[in-house]
Amino acid sequence: MLEKTYQPAEIEPRINDAWTRADAFRSGRPDRAGAAAYSIVIPPPNVTGSLHMGHALNNTLQDVLVRFERMRGRDVLWQPGTDHAGIATQMVVERKLAAENKADRRNMGRQAFLDEVWRWKEESGSTIVNQLKRLGASCDWSRERFTMDEGLSRAVIRVFVALYREGLIYKDKRLVNWDPKFQTAISDLEVVQVEKKGSFAWVPPEAGKQQDGDPEKPFDAEALGKVLKKDPSGHMYHFRYPLAQKVPGYDSDFIVVATTRPETMLGDTGVAVHPKDARYAALLKAGAKVRLPLVGREIPIVADEHSDPEKGTGAVKITPAHDFNDFEVGKRHDLAKINVLDAFGRMADTAEVPEPYRGLDRFEARKRIVADLAALDLLAKIEPTSHTVPHGDRSNDVIEPWLTDQWYVDAAELAKPAIAAVESGRTTFVPKNWEKTYFEWMRNIQPWCISRQLWWGHQIPAWYGPDGHVFVAYDEDEARAQAEKHYATSPPPSWGRSGGEIVLTRDEDVLDTWFSSALWPFSTLGWPDETAELKRYYPTSALVTGFDIIFFWVARMMMMGLHFMKEVPFHDVYIHALVRDEKGQKMSKSKGNVIDPLALIDKYGADALRFTLAAMAAQGRDIKLAPARVEGYRNFATKLWNAARFGEMNECVRQFDFDPSAVKHTLNRWIVGETERAANAVTAGLEGYKFNEAAGAIYEFVWGVYCDWYLELIKPILAGDDEQAITETRACTAWVLDQCLKLLHPFMPFITEELWAHMVEHGEQRLSLLCLSEWPKLAGLASPAADEEIGWVVRLVSEVRSVRTEMNIPAGAKIPLVITGASEATVARARRHDETIQRLARLESIAFETAAPKGAALIVIGEATVALPLEGVIDMGAERKRLGKEIDKAEGDRTKAAAWLANAANVAKSPEHVVELNRERVAEAADRIARLTAALKRIEG
Repeated sequence: MLEKTYQPAEIEPRINDAWTRADAFRSGRPDRAGAAAYSIVIPPPNVTGSLHMGHALNNTLQDVLVRFERMRGRDVLWQPGTDHAGIATQMVVERKLAAENKADRRNMGRQAFLDEVWRWKEESGSTIVNQLKRLGASCDWSRERFTMDEGLSRAVIRVFVALYREGLIYKDKRLVNWDPKFQTAISDLEVVQVEKKGSFAWVPPEAGKQQDGDPEKPFDAEALGKVLKKDPSGHMYHFRYPLAQKVPGYDSDFIVVATTRPETMLGDTGVAVHPKDARYAALLKAGAKVRLPLVGREIPIVADEHSDPEKGTGAVKITPAHDFNDFEVGKRHDLAKINVLDAFGRMADTAEVPEPYRGLDRFEARKRIVADLAALDLLAKIEPTSHTVPHGDRSNDVIEPWLTDQWYVDAAELAKPAIAAVESGRTTFVPKNWEKTYFEWMRNIQPWCISRQLWWGHQIPAWYGPDGHVFVAYDEDEARAQAEKHYATSPPPSWGRSGGEIVLTRDEDVLDTWFSSALWPFSTLGWPDETAELKRYYPTSALVTGFDIIFFWVARMMMMGLHFMKEVPFHDVYIHALVRDEKGQKMSKSKGNVIDPLALIDKYGADALRFTLAAMAAQGRDIKLAPARVEGYRNFATKLWNAARFGEMNECVRQFDFDPSAVKHTLNRWIVGETERAANAVTAGLEGYKFNEAAGAIYEFVWGVYCDWYLELIKPILAGDDEQAITETRACTAWVLDQCLKLLHPFMPFITEELWAHMVEHGEQRLSLLCLSEWPKLAGLASPAADEEIGWVVRLVSEVRSVRTEMNIPAGAKIPLVITGASEATVARARRHDETIQRLARLESIAFETAAPKGAALIVIGEATVALPLEGVIDMGAERKRLGKEIDKAEGDRTKAAAWLANAANVAKSPEHVVELNRERVAEAADRIARLTAALKRIEG
């Protein structure tokens, strides 16, 4: 007998062990050798990671799909694995070494440090994998891969060398996102934009004001320095750049430029104005130049549409070595690129930087430069502003656009077939609107910087000769052979050889983590070897991922898959939304609103969390997660458990030869038809990636149809003396429960597998685990006559219950029911189900009259009018007043929320979750008004 109480903490580990012992999730099962393949690659979580709510959503949706397809008989591969996560892992290990008072990596040396990283990976790297298993992820864990595995590393080197030899990988000096703390380039994905707001303004004395409010006090550089010390960020600094010589037709001898980063002005190589800006026409015509303050270098004024004439003075300083937009302007006008910062974010110790600023921290230099320009009467004003400043997501340091030599991929060339593949429909995005985002980025794609100044990662397979000549090869022996051939005609000097061999130095940089991740769909299947897995499971069927990595991962997998496999890596890309808190706000540690999925699993069970996420995963809509919702679906699991116990206690056991199309009793004909409809709805939902619709369909069927109606309606049969009806109903009850377990399994795998195994103590033995059983394929079971008969009973009882709730009728009060205008068929139907209707609707009696009594609430069902006499049960006058007040209150709530939404300023300045909250208030109030108005009409009628 089932335990009285559903206990997920006891069930889930045991079920996981059963799946593992049975090797249930292994791909390539012999019994499915002739089946169609279905494959998904997991977005590999960082080896440093721990399960967060985004992982929980992403992996739940993948697991729903693979369990669904596995039950449909497909040969399923859900390919698992983890990513080495270069900078994140290196940071974790460096912190660990510091905490243990060990030598840092540079004192330790590269190989010793890498040994430490591998040791840490072996000890701690499986954390998130074990957490995914707790969630119920049915990956083929025997095939787990790691992006630094020997096989995957071989694939990475093969791709790098091939692309280099095709001219699609090259080395160039360009701007990158530079992290001064970690001393490496980082990707755009690792950059967080932090808003900075200024707190002060300053204008020079001649404008009638001074920084301390005293217009008579002369300029004091020290006083300005004190002001700057308070808050140097979040301000717009306006500087006067003197013209190299006076220009006829231009009234001033200087041009004012504005910047939020004064320290980079030492590297300015131009000033840009809009070509149609009349204010500067004379300067452009004369080919004017300015003399860069503090430096003395003459730099040109150029015409470029990058400058916005409506913004500020319309003139902007151009610093190609320290701003991505300026870099492009510099290319268009052949401006010099002067680097004035070093790798640590300090002013460089070079001739281009005036001596007083060399070695200063960039923010200290900012204050010094502003004060010095003010002393030279070249500071026009300082304004507070609001702007975003890039920070490293892990270092939390301000990121610098910095000019360095890096390795690049010609992404624009690789993007062409990737764009065409989506245009032609070979790969489809769901929801489809994400294709627009994909196209916009791919059609404007920039060279992809793939080198990182780290030690943990795939070291770039490039070696440098004594004169700096580069040799890209699969290994050092091949590189040495290339070098011998290259230097055969022009040998290097004697110092370029050691022991007769040419001295080669390997590039110390490693590859961007996304480079190896881009190969994931085929490298995990054994490429570059021609493996059986590669042939069977590539291209994969679907990819499930978040919108935030469409550019960084999805697009790059498309490029690499098409280039090396000549085929798209996946047919469908399902893009899911964010999981937010219950108010619709993005979860963050700073807000303190992060919800830990493992804590929810501990409290409510994995099934409850999984079902919550699937039920709320509407396409294109963020999930507003409240623990109360998870608790609600835990109650759903308990409802299912209790239904199974009811069946067990009433000897509803599985019959091997049960034929649902042969049932005779009306109730059973009705429920098998409802089961068919539910199975079709769940199947259609999952096939269309409409997880919420599929979850909603099975929830409504299990709770709303099977538990609340069918199990209640069959109680008189089971308690009666018609043995044939009892036998059929018991078998039908068990059969429908089996279908419930199958349809629920992708969403709630643990409880369904437990009940599947348990519900055979007195019936036919199972032929397989539930996860390997057959998905319901039902047709031809619906009975219009049974639907009409039972549907009428369900509608009648539901309406009576609604009236009882709306009218505040005491739960224990039994009231009479009067039916008027009923046909003979309706009268007969009511009499057949008299006992059931009275029991479920808590009625005193059912009578048939020609007219409804006074003081009754009226319900219309078909041709009949159903009256509930309420005189003496409730105060009708008081109830009218109560309903009227409730309607007025709801109208007020709706009007208030609608007025707020009608104010464009409110909508524009408020966070999305606040706007959405007011939309919900309008909808909820409208629904409340409709229900209360219907209740009032019943009384008035």
